[in-house]
This record gives sequence, structure tokens and C-alpha cells, in this order.
Amino acid sequence: MKTQVAIIGAGPSGLLLGQLLHQAGIDTLILERQTPDYVLGRIRAGVLEQGTVDLLREAGVSARMDREGLVHEGVELLFGGRRQRLDLKALTGGKSVMVYGQTEVTRDLMQAREQSGAPIFYGVSNVQPHGLKDEQPYVTFEHEGQVQRVDCDYIAGCDGFHGVSRQSIPEGVLKQYERVYPFGWLGLLSDTPPVNHELIYAHHDRGFVLCSQRSATRSRYYLQVPLQERVEDWSDDRFWDELKARLPEEVAERLVTGPALEKSIAPLRSLVVEPMQYGHLFLVGDAAHIVPPTGAKGLNLAASDVNYLYRILLKVYREGRTDLLQRYSELALRRVWKGERFSWFMTQLLHDFGEHKDAWDQKMQEADREYFLNSPAGLVNIAENYVGLPYEAV
Repeated sequence: MKTQVAIIGAGPSGLLLGQLLHQAGIDTLILERQTPDYVLGRIRAGVLEQGTVDLLREAGVSARMDREGLVHEGVELLFGGRRQRLDLKALTGGKSVMVYGQTEVTRDLMQAREQSGAPIFYGVSNVQPHGLKDEQPYVTFEHEGQVQRVDCDYIAGCDGFHGVSRQSIPEGVLKQYERVYPFGWLGLLSDTPPVNHELIYAHHDRGFVLCSQRSATRSRYYLQVPLQERVEDWSDDRFWDELKARLPEEVAERLVTGPALEKSIAPLRSLVVEPMQYGHLFLVGDAAHIVPPTGAKGLNLAASDVNYLYRILLKVYREGRTDLLQRYSELALRRVWKGERFSWFMTQLLHDFGEHKDAWDQKMQEADREYFLNSPAGLVNIAENYVGLPYEAV
């Protein structure tokens, strides 16, 4: 087999890159080790930046998002019982975010891939990139008991942090930066109406709370919990009782409870590897960076990577601008680090670090809250990062 761009991973970043390149007349082949049902079963974030929304529209996969997604022009922050709404639209000159689940984004992209007829292989194993520094790289894999080879010009590693792409780069090439947080998020998904029409980010002495949503009838709630907690120890009733205890009374009274559709605990960490490319291999999304979900940046940073790689490859194939290939890591990382900074900042601002924070850190946290919530410039800072910083031109 032969293609122009081999894409490893059929999550939203791999599928979005494949869709954009296919529309531009550039051949792609996608390899995914899991089944379609497994890919769609991943419960992930649902807040899309303006830039991500625009990119999905450019890819021609936005019809259902535009019909069913919820445009949010504000979010609420709660500290010490005080509620403060951030008017995103007013603070950013008209920008907003879209609440539309990552599962739904993936579903739309999978459907577009199927309709396009472009090749995609699910259930593959032993995926191995080769010749990353050679003129003719290729990828080998096994599918339905047969060893296959696909020759290509470039390889996009969209297969997550534990995928083979990043691990194919020789030891000593990548530098890793990491921050591990001493807590996780216990999340519950339920078919209940959201407690608020906009997202609520709440700090409480018992731990952080996020009241989110997937639609007008489906809610997603998160509680900060110690890392040693086990999801099996959290019954639905215990979860709802703890959530009510961390919310102001007037909010808790409106909470509609119901059986959990899904419940899980996700540890929080920040991680970046540099550079995001090696020869003809380009790392995209979680293969190169992970953010705590506090800033709603995971999927959005992956879309940002896709944006830069897509536009560079477009100029490579249309204009012969192979010199731009060396700029991918630089462009992507500049925005990645800003997204990491915001996610780290929001995590520091909103969570209770308990014994892991000394008296000085506690005072700094309080000073940050006092400044950012009472300064017009501080509110603009949070709002412009939340809706997403602009992409640089390629």
C-alpha cells in the first residue's frame, strides 16, 4: 500500500487531520488499534474553543454540532460561596465556546471518514513506523492476521501518550516536562438536566467541583478526590450527597439527581515533550502533551496541532514548501505551552491542595483569587484563554 500521509490513531485528532487532508486532495490512511465502538466509548471533554469550532466547520463536519451543540457565552466561578459570572462574549470581543461532547465530535468524524471512502483500518496490532529519517518512511502493521506495509511521505502520530509514535523516537531526542497533581477528578455522567445553563467551576474546602453538561438533558459532574480513592467506593448516592455539600444552597436545591451512566476517576497531570517532530514523524495531541482538564484544553490543543500540521502539509503539497516542515514543532509548542500555563493556573486557582500546599502557597492562591476576580484585566485574562488564543498564520 502507498499513501501520502499515514495517520496512527483514529481519535478526534487523527480523524480531523485525515478529514482536512482528504478534502484538500491529499491521500491519507488511518490505523487504529481499537474497534470503532471502543473509540466511541471514551468519555471525554465537551467544551470546544472558537478555533476548534471553526476548524470543524472548515472540515465539513459541523452540521450536527451547529444544530445540537450549546453555545456558551459565559461561565461561573464560585469561591467562598461568592458566585461570579465571566461574560466571555463581552470580555473577548464576541467570542464564545461550544459545549459538544468529544464523543459526538468523534462520531461525526468517523461518519465523514466512512462516507469519504478513504482507507481506515480498525483493530490493527504491532504498528511500527520505520525510516523516520529516511527519504521514504513506511509503517508496518498487522490486520486480520496479515502483516501489511504502507509506504508514505509523512507519518502523523495521533495515538496518545501510550501509543507507539512517541515511543518510536530514539532515546535522548525528546525532553519531557511534567507536573503531577496530588488528586484526581471523580466524574459522573447522568441523563439529568444540568443544574445551571452555564458551566460552574467551584472551589470548596472539601475540594473542587465542576458542574458541566453534554446537552440540555445530559449532565457531567466532577469532584476533586484524593488519588487513593476507588470509584467502587463511590455509590451514586454518595456522589450526589458530596456534590450538594460542596455547592451553595441555592444551587444544590436545583440539582436533579439520577443513576450514573458512567463513573470514573482521572488523575491530573501536566506533561509536554519537546520537540514534537522527528524526521518525517509528527506528534499530535496527547502523543506530545497532556493537560489537567481544569482549563478545558485537551481536545482543543490537539485541534491546534492539527491546524498547524494540516496547513503546513497543504503548502508542502501545493507549493513545494518543505522548509515549513521544520516549523511544526515551534508553532505547535508555542500554543501548547500557553494552554498548559492556563490549565496549570486554573488548577492552582480552584483546587484544595491540603497538606501539599504550605502557608505561602495558600496565601498566593488567595491573592490570585482576589486579584483575578476583582480586576477587569484579570477577568479578560481568564476569558481570552478560556475561549482559546488565536492560531498563528502559517
